Amino acid sequence: MRFYVKDSERKPDPQPTKVNAKAAILVGVALWIIALLFLVFQSTQSTSQEPWYAATCVVGILLGVWAFIRELRR
Repeated sequence: MRFYVKDSERKPDPQPTKVNAKAAILVGVALWIIALLFLVFQSTQSTSQEPWYAATCVVGILLGVWAFIRELRR
């Protein structure tokens, strides 16, 4: 196996796959919201929960919203 191939021997790059980025972002945000709701309802029943779990979900939601807004502007 060779780790370097000359430019003349290279195959052409494949075409990029077309995806629906807005749908992927919305699914991700929905999953973060579900995780946050699970943690909120679980914390009322148990006190052995780390405080950064919910913060991680909130950051995931905020990053998803930011990505969705950027995708709308494209």
